[in-house]
Amino acid sequence: MLSSTTVQALKHKQQKTLYSSLQRLKEELMLLGFISFILSLSQSFIVHICIPETATRFMLPCKRENHKVIEEGGIVCKKKGDVPFLSLEALHQLHIFIFVLGLVHVVFCATTILLGGAKIRRWKHWENGIHRDIQHKFAELQTDIVGNVTPLHVVLRHNHQGELVSERTRGFWKQLAVVSWIIAFSKQFHDSVGKSDYEALRSAFVLIHYPRHPNFDFHKYMTRALEHDFKRVVGISWYLWLFVIVFLLLNINGWHTYFWLAFLPLFLLLVVGAKLQHIITRLAQEAAASLADKTNQVPNIKPSKEHFWFGKPSIVLHLIHFILFQNAFEIGFFFWVLVTYGFDSCIMEKKAYAISRLVIGLIIQVVCSYITLPLYAIVTHMSGDIKLQALGSGLHESVANWATGARKRGRSETSLRNSLTLKKAGATDPVAGRGDSVEIPVARAPNERFGSSRNMLTPAAVPDLDEIVSVADVDSRR
Repeated sequence: MLSSTTVQALKHKQQKTLYSSLQRLKEELMLLGFISFILSLSQSFIVHICIPETATRFMLPCKRENHKVIEEGGIVCKKKGDVPFLSLEALHQLHIFIFVLGLVHVVFCATTILLGGAKIRRWKHWENGIHRDIQHKFAELQTDIVGNVTPLHVVLRHNHQGELVSERTRGFWKQLAVVSWIIAFSKQFHDSVGKSDYEALRSAFVLIHYPRHPNFDFHKYMTRALEHDFKRVVGISWYLWLFVIVFLLLNINGWHTYFWLAFLPLFLLLVVGAKLQHIITRLAQEAAASLADKTNQVPNIKPSKEHFWFGKPSIVLHLIHFILFQNAFEIGFFFWVLVTYGFDSCIMEKKAYAISRLVIGLIIQVVCSYITLPLYAIVTHMSGDIKLQALGSGLHESVANWATGARKRGRSETSLRNSLTLKKAGATDPVAGRGDSVEIPVARAPNERFGSSRNMLTPAAVPDLDEIVSVADVDSRR
């Protein structure tokens, strides 16, 4: 199902995150196979589980007029006046359903990353245009002979954030909560992430986390972060399996559970999209408020977790995960019923219901992959945190090496302070046992002259984001 050509292509292109996502997907498929294997081993036990016959009349998804007991488990339960909980035929159909669910899940995951990646790649030319604009502004500042030059970050903040603040807050009626939510709901279907949105959110992120290097490749960083989050989307968590069990139990004749369930992911998808758009609006409103009360002279978007549900951006990812899986499960259930029972079966219910469910499922897949997921990819960075795992596979090792070196330098500096104190007091070296003090060589800064003691005892600084990215990129090319 997952060809070796795809694996080799991901390795060749250094797509380690997508490769790990592919491995995670293979693990999930192996889990589906393991579940099917366990069902096969335990079928002799399952078919002897008996339940009252009245329960089957109530719990079946549709009426079954002629029910003949010809199987071994059915005969055993018939002697007790009951019926089997699952027959051998039902177990065989369950095996087919597990296979169909795995197949549809793989296809939908591939569709998600293809559509979402296609949308995000369209933003690359915006990133390149920002870099050219920064180089042009920087050249102007360098050639400006005026003594009081406007700082580069102020110019960029005014140019990149001012347009978004103006668009989102122009007009008194946009300040109303109801109106802002209506606009946020409608904007997710038309130009969900425009050029002004991308430039402003990128500027807010870079000015907070990377102020000394405005040429930071935010598009590459955002793509890596989305690939890392995609590893969680392709998985099937325990609560998703619980949802499948609850759905199968509640799919009762007359309840139309299968039809109404199709609207659940659609409703959640619209809520998530509106919430992400409203977060951008709230950031723009706060920046406009700081301009109105003279707190800031230029627009200043400040990312914050407070705009997300319960201050946790991960909740949005969990909802997207549930939406994609539930949609894959529903489409998989549709094809399973179609193959096993046919389009005119009672489980399929009315043809109008079946066609509407299929259309809604396709709409959900396209909207979530092409609109909501890319929108999440950029808005999630407005929480104020840095997703370190998106900076490269060697990042954690780089930070660990820095921490180890910092501890060693800290111990060396402590020993140096002690030796200088002992030498000044005329004390002897307790280790060497003689009157001369221990001398420890100390590395001087490149711009320090010989004999200079300034900054010799300065603690090691935390590694800069540029250093981390550089080391991570080098590690990823090895």
